Amino acid sequence: MKKQKKDESPLTQEIPRSISIGDYAHQIIAEQFRRVDKQKKNVVADSDPEHLHQMRVGTRRLRTALQIFDVAIELPEVASAKKIRDLARVLGLVRDLDVQTASLKEDYQPRLDKREQKKLDHVLVALDQQRQGAFSQMKIALTDRDYKTLTDAYKAWLKKPTYTPIAALPLVSLLPDILSPLLSELLMHPGWLIPKGDISDENSETLHDLRKVCKHVRYQTEFFIPFYGEDFKNWIEEIKELQASLGAFQDTHVLQQLLTEQLGRKPQMPELKAAIEQKQADSLANWEQVRQKYLDESTRYYLHQMLLQPIQRSTQLRSERMVHEMAASN
Repeated sequence: MKKQKKDESPLTQEIPRSISIGDYAHQIIAEQFRRVDKQKKNVVADSDPEHLHQMRVGTRRLRTALQIFDVAIELPEVASAKKIRDLARVLGLVRDLDVQTASLKEDYQPRLDKREQKKLDHVLVALDQQRQGAFSQMKIALTDRDYKTLTDAYKAWLKKPTYTPIAALPLVSLLPDILSPLLSELLMHPGWLIPKGDISDENSETLHDLRKVCKHVRYQTEFFIPFYGEDFKNWIEEIKELQASLGAFQDTHVLQQLLTEQLGRKPQMPELKAAIEQKQADSLANWEQVRQKYLDESTRYYLHQMLLQPIQRSTQLRSERMVHEMAASN
């Protein structure tokens, strides 16, 4: 099977319609592995939190790729999706603390009076101490023998990949089978049944789970942008925006829990409390509109039809959707 040229992304190069799932899996895995491994030196140096962010995203995308192409590839156990998940968790502990610290410093602290700013300083000191411990553990994970074993396994597999028999099949013929279950998981999620007025602490975990599904949908579908039209890309952007909104909502809950741990249940910080509640409201300002769209029969039908027709023009799909909507209204 053909190997991808160095630094050439499958999302930007010309993809032949007849490419096999094995060849495409090799290209995607090579790209995501390089994205992870090239950040290691900068992450250990801790010069810029963006390097850690990129490495963490790379591990998530690599793990997603391994899950997608599992039917076509044969990886050694030391390079399994579980090993990548474990690495992502170590990175995530530090990254989450970076995000929380930045949010408190940039989004909230400037809006508080001096008394509340001083209280928040104590929280920031505690977060910095937690980060130091988490960073030490991450540095060990990135510099010990296990990490080298992991990266050596990927380099060896990329030079001499092994596949299952299904790897020879053309990818385009398998795309509906790969993507349709993912779409069903999204559309059948119970989060869509929560009206805006009923959102509470009790059901916030359901919305958090919907965010995780959106993230998985986004990562997986982005790998297949070259095989679909503009409507497909627009849908991914829509999912990305929804993921960001649900993420902002979840971040406020995490922040509230963090403040309770550091300051007790009655921190007496009304300005901070009001700012967090306002951000909660703003994050899901258009939730009801999005929710109704994804409960709509024509939207669900259209999305399924879009995934069934790779390498098709979006105009054809829009025409079919209009016909379906007219028939439904009669």
